[in-house]
Amino acid sequence: MGLMVALGLLPFVLFSLPAGVMLDRRRKYPILMASDLAALLATFTIPLAYWLGWLSMGWMYGVYFVLGIINVVGGSANQIFLTHLVGRERLIDAHSRFAATDSVARLVAPGLAGMLVQWLTAPFALLSTVGIFFVAWMNMRRVRTRDPQPAPTETHPLQDMWDGLLMIWRHPLLWPLAWSFGCWQFLFNGYAALSVLFATREMGFSPGMLGAMQTFGGLGVLVSSLLIKPCTRRFGLGTTILIGMGGTALGWLVMPLLPATLFGSATIAAFAYGALVFFFDCSVMLMIMPYLAMRQRVTPDAYLGRMTATMRFLTVAVAPAGAFGMGWLAEHIGVREALGTVGGAAILLVIVLALFSPLRGARIEGTEGD
Repeated sequence: MGLMVALGLLPFVLFSLPAGVMLDRRRKYPILMASDLAALLATFTIPLAYWLGWLSMGWMYGVYFVLGIINVVGGSANQIFLTHLVGRERLIDAHSRFAATDSVARLVAPGLAGMLVQWLTAPFALLSTVGIFFVAWMNMRRVRTRDPQPAPTETHPLQDMWDGLLMIWRHPLLWPLAWSFGCWQFLFNGYAALSVLFATREMGFSPGMLGAMQTFGGLGVLVSSLLIKPCTRRFGLGTTILIGMGGTALGWLVMPLLPATLFGSATIAAFAYGALVFFFDCSVMLMIMPYLAMRQRVTPDAYLGRMTATMRFLTVAVAPAGAFGMGWLAEHIGVREALGTVGGAAILLVIVLALFSPLRGARIEGTEGD
């Protein structure tokens, strides 16, 4: 599991910087559409390979790597296109509305996925995902807004990459965001590599039960969409980021302490796990939404592609090491102990940021509260 997650993140290391240059030189909407279609086709190869008798862990590694490449290009194009679509001043409002709609998916999808896996087997569950991808792609074709064609440039792509890195290095807010979220991503992907193993092996959840408990995360995202605007208005973007990051650290610290039976009941333990998922997902969105708005808000149009891709490179480059490293640690000291290590390191990160970084109290004029 750790290796598979790592391979899905490796493209961020290999392709983020050239992808940023490409995005600054081309319109984003066609790239976004092509990426969504490619993700659909890559996912379809999993049930197809199963039915043809080709499916193996090697195949899964390859699909994860391809999906990682698609995420590098399409995910960055998506963030930049949103900035053109709504404008910098309304980014928090846009992210809160996306979180509200995302919460509906998170409420329905995990439980439905767990039931489909149990009733129809995993290949058919993935086939339903392919169908939903197709519907989403068709809906994107109805978007009428188009981003402008960037001005042509004679600058060498390597020079553009270097300029993007320098811009982030010298920026008083982008550089602290880069290294702090890089550390957080390292820890998050270590958690991601272990979370399913913890739920199934340590807590004893069936796929259906795990899916049902994950729906609590949708409620957490919904609550975060209601809290984000008053939080950023009251505390500013920087402090709201720290509040959200602190919540994720606390969630990681508490999770490995959950027993398989709480007060003698596995059901109560399952609902305690669900409550923790609710708290964690709410905290993640309270951190991510102002983070995205802050970095888009302070970056000039000419650098949006390079900034977005370079920030993703800097923050995700260490993520494969986190997934692989925590997987290795769990093999040697246990899943619970490895998760506890993630939580302790995250608490230390938040303390350092609160005491020594410029994020605490950072406000961006015209963004908070939108």
